[in-house]
Amino acid sequence: MNPRERRAVRHQPPDPEAEAAPRPRRRKTPITVEQVVDTALGVIATEGYEALTMRRLAGALDTGPASLYAHVVNKADLDELLIGRLCAELVLPEPDPAAWREQIRGVCTQIRDQYLKYPGISRAALAMAPTDLETVRVTEGMLAILLAGGVAPQAAAWAIDALLLYVAAYCLEVSIARRRSAHDDATWVLDRDELLRRFTALPAATFPHTTRHAAELTAGEGHDRFDFTLGLMIDGVAHR
Repeated sequence: MNPRERRAVRHQPPDPEAEAAPRPRRRKTPITVEQVVDTALGVIATEGYEALTMRRLAGALDTGPASLYAHVVNKADLDELLIGRLCAELVLPEPDPAAWREQIRGVCTQIRDQYLKYPGISRAALAMAPTDLETVRVTEGMLAILLAGGVAPQAAAWAIDALLLYVAAYCLEVSIARRRSAHDDATWVLDRDELLRRFTALPAATFPHTTRHAAELTAGEGHDRFDFTLGLMIDGVAHR
């Protein structure tokens, strides 16, 4: 089976008869796709997504790159498996026309929380075609929620794309900011008081609005900005 065929098979629903068929015994316990994903997530959790390479992963599995490529086609395939694993953790509600806004917000919040467990992993979701079955399950659930809320199909489809893109970008920025803040010379990145001081110290004649509204520009705790932007996007879809 070539890499393209192997990747295609992974996206097919499970075959009960095939799973029930006896498999030949092997002397050595083989590496499984599940182990590959588990190990990759472990590397990301401790070292960040940027540290994850196929060579680094092979080393963590105590195997050679050739053995790894027998289970994962390439880095893009690995990325898809990683995002699929995170999507498998999401709980999708039964669509409720009366509560669709809260439901779609809840799904996006779950995705955010999954991404933030693994620094930088949302980068893997960018420019990725959603073909993994768990990933498609999530987009299917989001589509069902929006349609139940009376959103037109085309608007719902594009809204899902926009929401997922925002969540991924938000989480990536948070991960980058946290990494930079770990260095003494970049602590100000997450220091609101320092940022406020810098804005108010600007020449008011040149930056009248920035200096006057420095408090508003630097306001927000936790995920306040995330909640605000998500609300804007969902309200915008509702009013179309």
